[in-house]
Amino acid sequence: MASSGKKKTTMAKLNRERKLRERRLDKQAKKDARKQASHHHGQLRDVLTGGDDQSMPEGIPQPALDHVVQSLADV
Repeated sequence: MASSGKKKTTMAKLNRERKLRERRLDKQAKKDARKQASHHHGQLRDVLTGGDDQSMPEGIPQPALDHVVQSLADV
């Protein structure tokens, strides 16, 4: 069966479909950006808080910093 040669889809419909595709792509890009930022923020937080289990154990006393702070105050 041959095509009739008549255009069956209006420009308005084509424009609506194009805008819908663009909105969906924008929405997916925003979603991916949020996911990437969340993942990046989680990695920074782990580094800053020692989330990789390399923090000081409970039984080891923390070094005293009073003499360092006092000597810096004298300078």
